[in-house]
Amino acid sequence: MPELQRLRADHATAVLAFELANRAYFATFISDRGDAFFDHFTEQYNALLAEQEAGTCVFYVLVGEDGTVLGRFNLYEVKDGTAELGYRVAQHVAGHGVATATVQELCRLAAALHGLRTLRAATTYDNVASQKVLAKTGFVPAGPAEPGGRPGTWYQRDLAAD
Repeated sequence: MPELQRLRADHATAVLAFELANRAYFATFISDRGDAFFDHFTEQYNALLAEQEAGTCVFYVLVGEDGTVLGRFNLYEVKDGTAELGYRVAQHVAGHGVATATVQELCRLAAALHGLRTLRAATTYDNVASQKVLAKTGFVPAGPAEPGGRPGTWYQRDLAAD
């Protein structure tokens, strides 16, 4: 059974492997991270850990039984009881309910562990799979967005209502 774990330094190798293996797949939905992301992965990864330590973001990875990363689930811009949710799952598990189940679990953790009351997430109009995940997990459309400079929609979920 996959386990949602808080991002740690020892996840770095598995996170890089996940990003490299799914790079082309992710680029079909969101802007590519670019070669610089991979060329300077260690520095950027350490910066993420520092942001998490500072409390402005909370990063999670979904880890399979074999230690591989199956997905990344992140809470950005944590402030005043609100955060932005971002996530991506490996191509080989997409469409099997993994994102839906993990977003649901992260919503629970966001309220219980991190004291958050509201989560927001943006997705592009053409990312139907992400729209379905958000709808299934209690998010409702909340206005226009431009994730990665592409037209889309903000979604919002009131965690206090749970």
